[in-house]
Amino acid sequence: MLRAFSTAATGMTAQQMVVDTIANNLANINTPGFKKSQIDFQDLMYIKLQEPDENVPSGFEIGSGVRAAGTLKVFSPGEMDNTNRSLDIAIQGDGFLSVTGTDKTYYTRDGSLRIDAQGRLCTSSGLPIEPVITIPSDARSITINSDGEITVFSGSSNTATSVGTIALVRFANASGLTSEGRNLFSETPSSGAPISGTAGESGFGAIQQGLLEKSNVQMVTELVNLITAQRAYEINSRAIKAGDEMLTTTNRLIG
Repeated sequence: MLRAFSTAATGMTAQQMVVDTIANNLANINTPGFKKSQIDFQDLMYIKLQEPDENVPSGFEIGSGVRAAGTLKVFSPGEMDNTNRSLDIAIQGDGFLSVTGTDKTYYTRDGSLRIDAQGRLCTSSGLPIEPVITIPSDARSITINSDGEITVFSGSSNTATSVGTIALVRFANASGLTSEGRNLFSETPSSGAPISGTAGESGFGAIQQGLLEKSNVQMVTELVNLITAQRAYEINSRAIKAGDEMLTTTNRLIG
């Protein structure tokens, strides 16, 4: 059997993965704080027919195809959407919000915050942020400063009261975080441990109230990548078809 069959099949499988990844990126184009993914590929083992030496400067080797090495989260910033909503925040720069899950701490760039039944600031999924910040039930207005400090005017008081500060964390290798769905990430040995800090200081991004960070998916770029993947898939399928025709011709000659 021609080696081209298995080699081209790996190429078709690889392009299917690319299309799957692009489809997920495009599906989340309107998801706040979403970060697009891309696939890294590696070539497979080579069959060494002739090692290069002083008499054969280039050698003779045939590749076996391609494989997916992993997916990479691209943490480039998304555009800022002005919502004018007091509980919407955007992190302009490096950093994640910490939220308390049922089993562990998660991290997110989605700043569309809510207030739960206990008055705690939480994500749209109902997970409270860390450290816990409680908003008084009689708060008339909420102000979030660039360093994450939250002040409120409560009841009939004309004096602003600080109720807490939104803390940020960052990672040595943010691309090593694993996606958990619901706009959440969790740490891995590859990402390193979270580094806590204050917004706007020590390399952390500043917090902007009334804005939301949009997805960093660029529709035009994804569509171009989709066309490229489709063409690459078609070409690999043609390689299999060409190999089949060559074998058919060979069988006829032998027969």
